[in-house]
Amino acid sequence: MDDLPDIDAVLISHNHYDHLDLPTLRRLAVRGLSTFIVAARCARLLRSEKIEPVYELDWGESLTTSGISIHCVPALHFSARGIFDRNKTLWCGYAIEFPERLVYFAGDTGFGSHFAEIREKFGAPHVALLPIGAYEPRWFMSPVHMTPEEAVRAHEILGAKTSIAIHHGTFQLADEGIDTPEQQLMASRRDDSFVILKNGQFAEIP
Repeated sequence: MDDLPDIDAVLISHNHYDHLDLPTLRRLAVRGLSTFIVAARCARLLRSEKIEPVYELDWGESLTTSGISIHCVPALHFSARGIFDRNKTLWCGYAIEFPERLVYFAGDTGFGSHFAEIREKFGAPHVALLPIGAYEPRWFMSPVHMTPEEAVRAHEILGAKTSIAIHHGTFQLADEGIDTPEQQLMASRRDDSFVILKNGQFAEIP
């Protein structure tokens, strides 16, 4: 944690435990350097843990902070942290507009028409962060998680200059092997514009 640079904004796409980890967020909040941005109806949980400042966004809403515009965009997923709170809070992706740059963070999502809609509204992203893991069995996971092959299609629909694979290789969340998403993405991608990084690895993107 001490090696992290100053973080202007922390974007939380939904409240699943692998995306909203309260101990980690508390440590970031103590530093006093970050604004926390969450999907609609998620802020109450963070405020109860003194994780602030926190702002909620619904689909179609935007926030400007530190000179960048953050737009809440649709995703195909669900929310829950317990047995009785399924879909009580929203889930989302984010389009992050820098001067002359656009970054798209898909969050967790199934494959759908929202990729084309996001490109139509915001243009082709300079960088897209696209999930590729936790997709088996398909009868259960297909509405909420993409396969690597679907992620490649999303990359092409978005027209992203570079996409980075996320949501794989950290937790064993579904039936496929923990390294299977990476292997399938390497077999499916058409060139090196869809990047796969190991945990802790970084890449410079022009």
